[in-house]
Amino acid sequence: MYGNLNLASLFLGLLAWSLPMISLMRDHSKATNNWMTLSLISLSACGISLVCQILHTYYKVTVGDWAALMDTMYAVAIVSSILLIVTILLNAITLNVYRKAKTF
Repeated sequence: MYGNLNLASLFLGLLAWSLPMISLMRDHSKATNNWMTLSLISLSACGISLVCQILHTYYKVTVGDWAALMDTMYAVAIVSSILLIVTILLNAITLNVYRKAKTF
C-alpha cells in the first residue's frame, strides 16, 4: 500500500496542474462557472498529493529506513514546494482570466 503513495502523489500532482490548463484552454466568452469547480478540484488534488508524500515519509520513519529518508528528503521538499507554487500560480492565472471575462 505504501508503495502506491508515490504513484498517487504523482497522479494527483499532474491532475492539479492539468485542470487549470484545461480551464485556460476553454472558451472564456461562454458564461459558465465550471472553472471554479476545476480550480477547487485542482487545489484539493494538490493538497491530497502532499498528504500522500507526508504519509510515505511517515512510513519510512516507522520502518526505520533512515538511508532512504536522507537520500530523498531534499528532492521531496523541493518538488513538493514546486507543486504547491505552480498549482497556486495556475489557479491564480485562471481566476484572473475569468475575472476579466466576468464569468463568475
